[in-house]
Formats: sequence, C-alpha cells, structure tokens
Amino acid sequence: MQRVSLVGVPGSGKTTVGRRLAASLGVPFIELDSIFHQAGWVDLPRDEFRQRVRGALTADGWVVDGNYSAVQDLVWQRADTVVWLDLPRWLVMQRIVLRTVRRAATRERLWNGNREPLRNFYRLNPEMSIIRWAWVKHPEYVERYGAATADAAYAHLRFVRLRSQRDVRAFLA
Repeated sequence: MQRVSLVGVPGSGKTTVGRRLAASLGVPFIELDSIFHQAGWVDLPRDEFRQRVRGALTADGWVVDGNYSAVQDLVWQRADTVVWLDLPRWLVMQRIVLRTVRRAATRERLWNGNREPLRNFYRLNPEMSIIRWAWVKHPEYVERYGAATADAAYAHLRFVRLRSQRDVRAFLA
C-alpha cells in the first residue's frame, strides 16, 4: 500500500485519517480540496485541476484525500488501494456540524485563505452548504463506492471499507 485514494462523505474523517496514514507510510498527503478551492471559494477550472492533480500523482507514493469525480480516473489509475470511510450517517452529521461550527466560530483559515462560510448553517441547497451536502450525498456515496468495489474496471485496486470508528482505529494501528 503506497498509493492510496481516501474517499468518503464530508465529515467522515478523510483528512485526519489521510494525514495519519501518509505519515505512517512516509508518503505525501494530497488534499484535493486544497487544489480545487481557490481564494474566494473560486473553483479551479476542470482542465487545470486535472493537470495539477496529475502532477501531484507523479510521486512513487501518496495518500489522496477527496471524492472529485473530475479526477477520480487519474487517481484510481495510479492507486493501489482505495480506503472508503463509510461511517454511519448520524456520526458523519455530528462531526460535520461540530466541525463547521468550530471553523466558523474561530474563523479558521482553510485552503488558499478561505474560511467556513456562515451560509453552511442555513442554506438548503447542497451546493451552498457542506452540512446539507453531507446529508444528501451520504446515500449516494454508499451506492457509488459500493458499486465500485464490485466493478471489474477497478480489479487492480484493493478496497478497504471502514464502517466504524473501531474499524478506523484498527486500520491505522
């Protein structure tokens, strides 16, 4: 396990797990959000996003954190393992709400100087609220990655599905 794609709904712990896994493997940690979200929450154009991700994947080993379908083919072509954080919806929602409140209250700087927007608390459009996105997308991610585990196109990948915090702790140990 040297080239790992870490996937899961927002709030599942991808970044925390990804950083720890990368450190234990001695490989770079690549957070796709930090590449995609430019200053002012402007999305990086698709072609440039793909180019930057392609460049980041040239290392012999890495852990990539993110679910971007625009670059999944690039990541999964080079990956040897997909770690899927498939935690229960109630736990993910608890985490995403607490994380969003903390980030908004402390005005924590995220990627490229961005800060958690207050709209995450009251917008119903998933495109405008990470909290709503996590709620709406949770079942879609279960279906998407569940199907991928059985897809012959990904037979070269080892899938590791972690369904509980106990599973995560055991995996990292």
